[in-house]
Amino acid sequence: MKKVVIPVAGLGTRFLPATKAIPKEMITLVDQPLIQYVVQEAVNAGFTDIILVTHSSKQAIENHFDHHFELETTLALKKKTALIEKLRDIIPDNINIISVRQPEPLGLGHAVLCAAPVIGGEDFSVILPDVILNTGSNDLKQMVSAFINTKQSQIMVEKVPMEEVDKYGIADCHGKTLNPAESLPMKGIVEKPAPEMAPSNLSVTGRYVLDNRILTLLKTTPKGAGNEIQLTDAIAELIKEKGVQAYCLEGKSYDCGDKLGYLKATVEFAVNHPELGAEFSSWLQEFKQ
Repeated sequence: MKKVVIPVAGLGTRFLPATKAIPKEMITLVDQPLIQYVVQEAVNAGFTDIILVTHSSKQAIENHFDHHFELETTLALKKKTALIEKLRDIIPDNINIISVRQPEPLGLGHAVLCAAPVIGGEDFSVILPDVILNTGSNDLKQMVSAFINTKQSQIMVEKVPMEEVDKYGIADCHGKTLNPAESLPMKGIVEKPAPEMAPSNLSVTGRYVLDNRILTLLKTTPKGAGNEIQLTDAIAELIKEKGVQAYCLEGKSYDCGDKLGYLKATVEFAVNHPELGAEFSSWLQEFKQ
């Protein structure tokens, strides 16, 4: 499995006015844009073809993963070799960044369909760039292994407090709970159930490893909630046909599509930063006083 789809065509309205002229995926988390974290996650999981489903206003994302000859030349003249290496480490030479346009905002399912000509007949993954996993997470790689071993699509889930299940899509694993890094067959996904009606506290968390059959199902999936083509609706059909499993997150996720979630992630990533962490932690203790 070599191809991963990352939908980046959204307008980032939850982060306005910051995203009026800058793609939300280019907002920095300490010293890297959000999109770089998810691309690095995909590369670490073994993916080599990164398919960005993008919009005409998102050229900064494509530019970020391209070579900047003038900048590198200027840094070379100033003997800034460490900075040159950082630029070159953004994306390894064997990784392909492929952009396709989503002409209309018709939902996640539609974004995946826009990438279908590039995906071809291969199985693939989908990463939602609003969700950042902790540095060093192997969860996506483990999801791919589970897919290979079981021959069933994998949907990442994580445990949330039962009183908060009405904010999320909740996995129904036939009433069973999940241990971290464990996969179990799914009965379905219930969208934002009341706590007393929820089949579990396992929320869907922005990572999918999918059988190619999902593309055929998406082509016949009618518009659903929000008048959009919902990936969840096609997954429901895939559960009936071939089975789908929920994979329980072992690491930690951060909802960086939400302002408060982004601020929490910024603090935690700063505390754990190899260069800035010690000094930032010391300042943080002073600030708390």
